[in-house]
Amino acid sequence: MFSSLPLAVLQPRSVSDISLAVRHVFELGPASGLTVAARGHGHSLHGQAMTRGGLVISMESLRWPKMRVFTGSSPFVEVSGGELWINILRETLKYGLAPKSWTDYLHLTVGGTLSNAGISGQAFRHGPQISNVYELEVVTGKGEIFTCSEKQNSDLFYGILGGLGQFGIITRARISLGPAAKRVKWIKVLYHDFALFSKDQEHLISLEKTFDYVEGFVMINRTGLLNRWRSSFIPKDPVQASRFTSEGKTLYCLELAKYFDPEESELVNQEVERLLSKLSYISSTLFLSEVSLLEFLDRVHISALKLREKGLWEVPHPWLNFLVPASQIKEFAGEVFGNILTDGINGPILIYPVNKSKWNNRTSLVTPPEDTFYNVGFLSSVPLSTGKDGLEHILAQNRKIIEFCDSKLRGTKRYLSHYSTQEEWKAHFGTQWEVFVRRKLEYDPLAILAPGQGIFEKRIQVTY
Repeated sequence: MFSSLPLAVLQPRSVSDISLAVRHVFELGPASGLTVAARGHGHSLHGQAMTRGGLVISMESLRWPKMRVFTGSSPFVEVSGGELWINILRETLKYGLAPKSWTDYLHLTVGGTLSNAGISGQAFRHGPQISNVYELEVVTGKGEIFTCSEKQNSDLFYGILGGLGQFGIITRARISLGPAAKRVKWIKVLYHDFALFSKDQEHLISLEKTFDYVEGFVMINRTGLLNRWRSSFIPKDPVQASRFTSEGKTLYCLELAKYFDPEESELVNQEVERLLSKLSYISSTLFLSEVSLLEFLDRVHISALKLREKGLWEVPHPWLNFLVPASQIKEFAGEVFGNILTDGINGPILIYPVNKSKWNNRTSLVTPPEDTFYNVGFLSSVPLSTGKDGLEHILAQNRKIIEFCDSKLRGTKRYLSHYSTQEEWKAHFGTQWEVFVRRKLEYDPLAILAPGQGIFEKRIQVTY
């Protein structure tokens, strides 16, 4: 969907390689026009990791520092900004530990997700990944190297987290760890009614003793849905499940997970049954599975491999993500799933709530002004065709959803945002815009870094 040819690509061996390169561009001054983009594993949605005629830094080439796990009362792992989360999981599991908060897809870099937020079904309990970082090392837009944390260079620390790469390049991170369970009870159920579905989700995330993971999906006119589940899940009532049909319906899937160790199996079964007994799902659609923690957390990679086999990986992905206030989620669902997306999309539709109390409001990320809000994602993979499966059709649907949110739903924020003007970015950040601009002027005054975000342009004076 986007293409920008850089002047060069840097494959750094050390942090000093990155610092020297950025400092050189900074010292050339505004007249050079050169900009710098840090690229992780290449999963940015709108060309954010690109720079036309500038320098792309391939962060996966940065293998320093070597990953180290620190055990103790407050365990953490120290990693390179170019390290993949899947590698962190595999290494920390050797110590019986793991990060607390994840993204659904683990083949992403630390620097990439921490520059946005890093959200998955654990976020209601632990907050996003940016709320689970002890320390960062950063190269600013002047080429300076800083270590920052809550107590050291805290303004830069919070600016970088969720800062869309605007204030510095993350070269090292210390990530909080917790005990890692060995097994996972993995559960899926369906709902006909969105109000019951969202009520149950919000109920679960409000409990002290609850599931470890809560997510939801929208299924529009899916043929043989439960039959596809049978390849990985076992129905609680096989006879009733075989009679259930999903064709021609809009259904809501609640996906849950409970972590445990084998010796706790019986107690966990009782806890799961107790929690499920309070929910209003369609009883014939209860499906269960048990897998290792690694298998569960890396579950989306299996889907990615299948998309590659079908030729649906190297295609446009016009994804659209929102953070929607809980008070407006019913209106959002009614319009979007009832009127705009009558045929669904070629990919998953995510929808699940999180607790704002677990999110650090000092970071650069902007969220809705309510205690509970929903992460909603339309994750299309578009075949190279025209018609209802084609890119233009999906983009037109996206525009309708955006227009509805902008005109009808106050407080809704875009996540993994992309705007074409600075005025739109100013509206996105709202009252945080002034702080965002101040940090840009302090840490990247020539607007060298992350030009693909389209927030600031080099040589153009940024204004309040």
